[in-house]
Amino acid sequence: MHSLPPCPSCDSAFTYKESDRLVCPECGHEWIAGEPVQVDHGLNIKDANGNPLQDGDSVTVIKDLKVKGSSLVVKVGTKVKNIRLVEGDHDIDCKIDGIGPMQLKSMFVKKA
Repeated sequence: MHSLPPCPSCDSAFTYKESDRLVCPECGHEWIAGEPVQVDHGLNIKDANGNPLQDGDSVTVIKDLKVKGSSLVVKVGTKVKNIRLVEGDHDIDCKIDGIGPMQLKSMFVKKA
């Protein structure tokens, strides 16, 4: 039995061959066997001023933000610590004191 290499993106062992390509069923990554593979694991997210953000950074809110489904408001100047970057429209996962867990758009924060 011939074993195929693991996925270079997620290290899954369940790769399979489809014509001249290798495919990972878990993450959907496709590549050609024997060719160098470039995989970008990081997200390129920037704050309102264009500064790159990373997991664990602290940010400050630059605009009053209404919290959907409640009467709460995240005020200008609120400092949010230990952010986590995620994919999507709201690309920052965080926990705000007095409000709880929520997602923010990077365009409404600046790096603290």
